[in-house]
Amino acid sequence: MTMPFMKPPRKNPVLRTPQINLPPAARGRVALGLTAAAAEGRFVLQVCAGCGAVQYPPREACHRCLSPELPWQSQDGTGALLASTTLAHSNDLYFRERLPWRLGMVQLDAGPSVMVHLHGEVGEAPQRVRVGARLDRAGQAVLIGYPEKGTENMADDPMLREMGSDPRYRKVLVTDGKSATGQAVVRALVKAGADLVWVGHAEPWKQAHGLPGLAELAALPQVALVPLDVTDERSVSTLAGQIGGKVDIVVNTAELHRGFGIAARRGTDVAKAEMEVNYLGLLRLAQCFGPALKGRSADGATHATAWVNLLSIYALANFPPHGTFSASKAAALSLAQCLRAEMRPAGIRVVNVFPGPIDDEWNQNLPPPKLAPAALASAIVKALKDGVEDIYPGDVAQEWLERWRHNPKVLEREIAAGGY
Repeated sequence: MTMPFMKPPRKNPVLRTPQINLPPAARGRVALGLTAAAAEGRFVLQVCAGCGAVQYPPREACHRCLSPELPWQSQDGTGALLASTTLAHSNDLYFRERLPWRLGMVQLDAGPSVMVHLHGEVGEAPQRVRVGARLDRAGQAVLIGYPEKGTENMADDPMLREMGSDPRYRKVLVTDGKSATGQAVVRALVKAGADLVWVGHAEPWKQAHGLPGLAELAALPQVALVPLDVTDERSVSTLAGQIGGKVDIVVNTAELHRGFGIAARRGTDVAKAEMEVNYLGLLRLAQCFGPALKGRSADGATHATAWVNLLSIYALANFPPHGTFSASKAAALSLAQCLRAEMRPAGIRVVNVFPGPIDDEWNQNLPPPKLAPAALASAIVKALKDGVEDIYPGDVAQEWLERWRHNPKVLEREIAAGGY
């Protein structure tokens, strides 16, 4: 049985902050399909379109009929543990720091035999297990063998915590606490056990009691309001100088949303304001807080671990009634991909969130279904715990994603013709 994770003691300020060591990250191109699915929390294997053979490890041709048509398909991961071993020595520095490390061989019900990292609750062979795919600290997919029936604290297994970004006992910065979404995220983080949540608000001269919901947040013992305006580089850099070395997770909820396309209004003021917050705001935050997170990525059991970006499903395909907002989120998506590439060598997980329309004032004229801020906040916390990179909360986001993957051009035409 997994022991519950307890709050670690405070770090001795005299001790040197260790540098991150990552697990081996080399993968062939064909194997990246497994990683792409694991980034969304799915376990997939190649299934031959010709003979139906399921195969692992990934190859460019079917091992049975040599067909090159090998689409990735989701698997339930059920199987039998055939054998296990415990490593007491490793030539790789990452595993050497974490020994002993258990490995097992699993015969999947789907057919292939796979080598997996074993969860601490899995006993000795033979027994039934469940295999899933997770991203390791290097951002690559690895296979985990779980017990068929886990216990309440199984998520506290040291190996799983290493591959996730659980906010429990960590310090989090939420960049905008004025919006309904930002406030819901703060409450969800507090409920998840965050040690301290800094909540940014852009106009600190306005009293908190005059802002809906902000006064209630300020009354929580885990919450501290801090001045933060993502459109002001001095504001961002000043806050980074004050708390940057303490932040473990950044959740960027700051966004400006206006419902206009190109011809709906003259001038570029609104589009500039959206870019100033949605794109340049992310850039300022990344430049000021990114280096501090990377420097603390190996700093004890509650090291700096994740960066969350609130984007939009409209970043994948422009929604003309919200055209300039969609464009700003598309720019933010491109920047977030750059941020992910720069953060990966430090083991910092960059989580991009692509919600459908949120139930707020700027989407009030859109028909349901719309995503409640509390549901969005729960999805963000779950993504942190599960260690995934991309999430698409809400029915609309899931439908758009499926249509976009099937044919982006068809989706573009459907939306342009008034579809939704």
